[in-house]
Amino acid sequence: MAKATSDKFSFGMWTVGWQARDPFGDATRPALDPMHIVDKLADIGAWGVTFHDDDLVPFGSSATERDAIVARFKERLASTGICVPMITTNLFTHPAFKDGGFTSNNRDVRRFALRKVLRNIELAADLGARTFVLWGGREGAEYDHAKDVRAALDRYAEAMNTLTSFVVERKYDLRFAIEPKPNEPRGDILLPTIGHAIAFIEKLEHSHLVGLNPEVGHEQMAGLNFTSGIAQAMWQGKLFHIDLNGQRGIKYDQDLVFGHGDLINAFSLVDLLEFGGVGGAPAYDGPRHFDYKPSRTEDLDGVWFSAAANMRMYKLLRDRAAAFRSDPEVQEALRTARIAELSTPTLSPNESWKDIISNDGIANFDVDTAGAKGYGFVRLQQLAVEHLMGAR
Repeated sequence: MAKATSDKFSFGMWTVGWQARDPFGDATRPALDPMHIVDKLADIGAWGVTFHDDDLVPFGSSATERDAIVARFKERLASTGICVPMITTNLFTHPAFKDGGFTSNNRDVRRFALRKVLRNIELAADLGARTFVLWGGREGAEYDHAKDVRAALDRYAEAMNTLTSFVVERKYDLRFAIEPKPNEPRGDILLPTIGHAIAFIEKLEHSHLVGLNPEVGHEQMAGLNFTSGIAQAMWQGKLFHIDLNGQRGIKYDQDLVFGHGDLINAFSLVDLLEFGGVGGAPAYDGPRHFDYKPSRTEDLDGVWFSAAANMRMYKLLRDRAAAFRSDPEVQEALRTARIAELSTPTLSPNESWKDIISNDGIANFDVDTAGAKGYGFVRLQQLAVEHLMGAR
């Protein structure tokens, strides 16, 4: 399959390489060699591959073993044309991290975690990755008295300040993206949502180097609207990376194929990413990264079919969103809903609160007429759904 580099579709090794173990069952698929994963991603037309350090180099490998694996990996990247846009670090699998990495109550664990990440940042820079994602899956607790959250946030910030200082001093062209999640595997995870993470980032020493890697399922697990969350991340200038998958409601993290969960929200998300910029231009130019898991019921053929399905779903939704935006009836419905008017500042140039409070025209505003007039949001939504269904 031809690779469309403009799509910037990327996959984590942990996605297609998932052996389908879960808390109630053993693996249903064999382990895949990282080099084979790169080859197969190239075959289906992907643009990039991402990985945790332990996905590529097994935990506990010697320096010699690590160097040999990385050398082979670089050769495979060169031969396939696959790039590495993002790298992350595993601070959740080994039992040492059972109480977290950066926020473990055990100081020695925190120091080991920091060194592990610093070493992986060196690899990220060597491979040309532009984003370093940090998912704090174990940074949390099950019991309120098990963790001093204020102290934990101090340690989290200390770790982030150390990592960003390292990047600045080494002059690496690399930014960090925090990935929020409300729970699982911990009962409660620190920085559980986009909003929590943004507030935390503002307190950091090099906050300009730290943004977000929001994931569809993680926000929807908390009952939140992912499109709205992404819009706020954009408003803050903090959408550094994005994880796309499918989720069906407030439950465990399903990691379905993108669009196989809340399809209408997936449609609005793609519309925002692709056509939500100034003048209808793309609002986001980074990787479209798929952090999904092939269902446990799939064999290896199903793994690669499902990977390709993510890309196909995204392109189908992009096509539907383009048709929606170009429909004259939709344009008229947008005008009726006064969508564009929200971009007009409420205050006129040089106007202040003094002008507002003394303005008799505002005081005499016909609130009853305004209250009686509808916005036609249901009609606009119906048009969106009809375009999504291919009915228009």
